[in-house]
Amino acid sequence: MRRFAIGDIHGCAKALRSVIEAIDPQPEDEIVFLGDYIDRGPDSRDAIDQIIELRTRTQVVTLRGNHEVMLMGVAIHGMDDSVWLANGGNSTVASYGGALSRIPSNHLVFFHELLPYYEIDDTIFVHASYDPDVEMFEQTERMTYWTHLVPPLPGPHMSGKRVIVGHTPQPDGQVLDRDHLVCIDTYCFGYGYLTAYEIGGKAIIQADRHGHVKHSPMSVLQNRLLNLGKGCKSLIAALKSIRQGEKPSSTDD
Repeated sequence: MRRFAIGDIHGCAKALRSVIEAIDPQPEDEIVFLGDYIDRGPDSRDAIDQIIELRTRTQVVTLRGNHEVMLMGVAIHGMDDSVWLANGGNSTVASYGGALSRIPSNHLVFFHELLPYYEIDDTIFVHASYDPDVEMFEQTERMTYWTHLVPPLPGPHMSGKRVIVGHTPQPDGQVLDRDHLVCIDTYCFGYGYLTAYEIGGKAIIQADRHGHVKHSPMSVLQNRLLNLGKGCKSLIAALKSIRQGEKPSSTDD
């Protein structure tokens, strides 16, 4: 079983498609989404469609981000939409055909069922941040959905578990890794990448908003060595076939 966390998508459906294809998830794998699926990017609706379809192929955990909080506040509770629209909500409305009334019912169910956090034996997943001295079920909504990572960064959580977050864009497109705390919002809607981070493994898969997968120097070298190895195996197999097809040469006694 492999487990990946995926950071803030923000409507970057092409990036999501490329990242999922690169992961090639199997039924026993698990993908944890950290929230902020919508707003700012060009195709929020398609991003949600992809995640709903992904549930038919692998295990999926979906967390709530602050942008889903804003959407549901407007769409379900009738709150003023000015703050949400000013923070990228216009692109979400456009992706649904220009009106929130056109959001499909299965998408509304998706938004309603999002989780505030997810916790396993050695890792905590949450959208924004955490108070290191408070159990996850007692964290405030402001901390869970809205608080950005600013110096000094929060210390290790009282549980001793590593915490994986999104929400705070990393403008250089690189994962922020402080061992006890990892931030994988790598600014896909800007000029960065959507990141899939393997938990307990070494894989970091990234794609830009156009769907182009980023290949690190190490991954390029690994692929070249792999292809070289395949080429050598093919050559050896061909030589063996030639040798097996040769007839013993005759000699004069």
